[in-house]
Amino acid sequence: MTASMKRASVRDRVRAIDAGEAVVGTHVLGQTPIIVTALGEIIVVDESDARVTLHDGAILDTASDGTSLITGGDDGRVMRFSPKSGPSLIAEGRAWVDRVALSSNGGIAWSTGKIVHATDGKGEVRTLSLASSASGLAFFPKGFRLAISHYMGATLWFPNMTGAAPQKLEWKGSHTGVEVSPDARFVVTTMQESQLHGWRLEDGQHMRMSGYPAKVRSMSWTHGGKFLATSGSAEAILWPFSGKTGPMGQSPTMIAPSASAAMRVTTVAGHPQTEVVATGFTDGLILLARISDGAEILLREPDGDPISALAWSRDGKTFVFGTEGGKAGVASL
Repeated sequence: MTASMKRASVRDRVRAIDAGEAVVGTHVLGQTPIIVTALGEIIVVDESDARVTLHDGAILDTASDGTSLITGGDDGRVMRFSPKSGPSLIAEGRAWVDRVALSSNGGIAWSTGKIVHATDGKGEVRTLSLASSASGLAFFPKGFRLAISHYMGATLWFPNMTGAAPQKLEWKGSHTGVEVSPDARFVVTTMQESQLHGWRLEDGQHMRMSGYPAKVRSMSWTHGGKFLATSGSAEAILWPFSGKTGPMGQSPTMIAPSASAAMRVTTVAGHPQTEVVATGFTDGLILLARISDGAEILLREPDGDPISALAWSRDGKTFVFGTEGGKAGVASL
């Protein structure tokens, strides 16, 4: 689509919110949008837009299961928040909490440098020591199993299987984030280089997804796990994962191209109920794009403020975003 072509727009459905600080995460808990700011606060978007302080310092990572929010901070705390019960302390220590993860069945994980901690909420906290710092955490869709990215690959860990050695997925280089496919057949990592690496777990087959002009900093599975949407280019790059071999030997689908090759996709978020991807750009543009035909809807005009976070509610009717400059908004769709 060229810049001169007009897109359908839902800008009139967006309520603007001044976050005041850089937005490091957005989530929707039930139908309650949550905006996470860099300096320890969250904004609970409702009639009062109440601000709740969760950390004495910066929030370094966030995760949500659609019901509650988990945050990790440089104050050494892991916090949980839900609109019904408010904030509660999960863990506290001296080391920065770099990464957090939350499973659909109540499992919580967090990392402090080379140490990964995990609990299923019923027993004690288990720990795993790595050779290098954990850079990403992701739970498998079922069971209590965790994928951890780090230097030279990834580790798969069953925290409650004491005495069992974690499974190593090796590939040279620095791996900076991790995702597990919804069918639990694939593990994919972002890398310090401008590429992705993946493993097919049934046989350990490697998958290399390259060709990006910039680092991939955002990944999101689309509805049904058919595609993995990614940032790092002037358009959203979607790798196919519905077949037996995943993306191997297949070309990606590309949607939501920016008007300028100099602009980059910063953040992607797959719609939970239909094959649509929300795409945020370095110039502040947000597009909603349909995978089947590339049709686009404009949600936010570019203003030079890079998009830093996007999130949908579970039913896909509420959408929330934030920017590096402290702007945010909520749309009812």
